Amino acid sequence: MKLTFLGGAGTVTGSKIVLEVDHIKIMIDCGLFQGLKELREKNWEKLPINLNEIDFVLLTHAHLDHSGYLPVLAKDGFNGKIYCTRATKDLTKIILLDSGKIQEEDAKRANEYKYSNHSPAKPLYTIDDAKLAISKLTAIDFDEWFIINDSIKFKFLNSGHILGSAFIVLNINEKILVFSGDIGRKNPILLPHYKYIEQADYLVIESTYGNRIHEKVSIEAQLLEYITTTYAKKGILIIPSFSVERAQEIIYLLSKLKNEKLLPNIPIYLDSPMGVNATEVYFKHRKDHKLSEEDINRMLTTVHLVSEIAESKAIVNDNNPKIVIAGSGMITGGRVLHYLDKLISDKKNSVLIVGFQAEGTRGRSLLAGDTEIKFFGEYHQIKADVFKINAFSGHADQTELLDWLSHFKKPPILTFINHGESHQSQAFRTKIKTVFNWNCTVAKLNNEYYLS
Repeated sequence: MKLTFLGGAGTVTGSKIVLEVDHIKIMIDCGLFQGLKELREKNWEKLPINLNEIDFVLLTHAHLDHSGYLPVLAKDGFNGKIYCTRATKDLTKIILLDSGKIQEEDAKRANEYKYSNHSPAKPLYTIDDAKLAISKLTAIDFDEWFIINDSIKFKFLNSGHILGSAFIVLNINEKILVFSGDIGRKNPILLPHYKYIEQADYLVIESTYGNRIHEKVSIEAQLLEYITTTYAKKGILIIPSFSVERAQEIIYLLSKLKNEKLLPNIPIYLDSPMGVNATEVYFKHRKDHKLSEEDINRMLTTVHLVSEIAESKAIVNDNNPKIVIAGSGMITGGRVLHYLDKLISDKKNSVLIVGFQAEGTRGRSLLAGDTEIKFFGEYHQIKADVFKINAFSGHADQTELLDWLSHFKKPPILTFINHGESHQSQAFRTKIKTVFNWNCTVAKLNNEYYLS
C-alpha cells in the first residue's frame, strides 16, 4: 500500500490523499486550496497522477477544502463513484454548485474590470463541471460496512465536525486504515459528539488546532455583547459565516437569546443562498443533529432567510440597525463583500469573525489589524470594529484530539499528522509522542509513504 498527500499537508486546505493498493487507486477527499495566492495557484497545477486512474473517492465531509476540487476531477476524466454520507451528499451538491457559480462570476468580473493577469480570465471549473461531479455522488449510511471487493471495504462514523461529517474506516486485506477528516468538538452545539475508534493499523489525523486549547467561555454571552455594543452605536453587525454548520449554530444561539428576551428589537438576516439551502438540508436530516422540533421552529421565526438578489440589494442599501449573517466565512467571496463594500469604512458598524481564517484571506487580514483590505479591484479602509469569537470553532482542540486518540486500544503502526500549518502539526506530533509514545510523522506534500 502507498499513501500520497496531494493537499492538506503543511496547510489546512486542499485536502487530497491517494491510497494505492492492489492496482486500485482510492482518493480520500478532493479539496480546493484556499487562502494564500501561492496555495490558490496550486488548484491550477496538474496533479502528479492521472485522474482517470482514480477508481473511487471517499469524501469525509462537504466543506470546500475537502470537496471543492471534485469538479476538476470529473471534467478531467474521473469516471468512478464518490462515496459519502447522506447529509454530505446533499450539502456537497449545494457547495459545488455555489463554487462553480462563484468561479464563473469571478472570471467574468476579472475580465470586466481587467484586474486579472490572464486575458481572458477563465474559471477553474463551471457550474456544468460541478453538476458532472454531483452526478457521481453515492450516499452510504453511517456505521455500515460497504464492500468494494473481496479485499476492500469501508464504513463512515460520525466525526462531529459538520452535518454528515465522517471518519473513514478502511479495511484492506484485514489491515485497518483510519482517516479522520476534520474532527469536531467533544460537545458540539448542534451535533452528537464524535464516535470513538478502538483500532487502526495506520491513522491519518488532522491537526488544525494541534497546538492549542480553545477558550472556555460563554459563546452566547460574547455574541450578545457584540450585538449590544453595535446596537448602542446604531450600527450594523456583519457576521461573515461559513454557510454550513456555523450559520446554523449562530441562528440557533440567536433564537435562544431572542427567546430569553435579551436581543434588541432589530431584524436578523441570513443572506446567503447556500446558507439558506444548507439550513433546509439541516432540518431535513433530523436524525443527524440534536435540534428538537421546537428549536427548529424558533430558528425559523428568528431569522429572515434571503436568497433573491433583489432582496439582498435592498438589505445592503438599508442603513437601519440589523444583524446580517452572510457568506463567505473567510471573506473570500460571496454576498458579504457587498455589505463590507458599503459598511466597513463606517466606525459605527462591526464585523464579527466566527471561524478559522486561513493565511492570505481577508478574514485573516481583519484579525491581524490591517487598515485596509482589497476586493472588487479596490482598497477599502477598515474603520468598523472587528470582533472575534474563538470558541465557535468546529475543530477539536489539542485536548479533544488527545481524548479521541486515547480510545485506541493499541498504538497504530504509524500515525500521519496532516491538515495543519507546519508549527501546529509539529507541536501535535511532539504531544502525541510525549503522551502516548506513538510512532508518528508529519505528512509532507507530494511525498509517497509505503505501508507494510
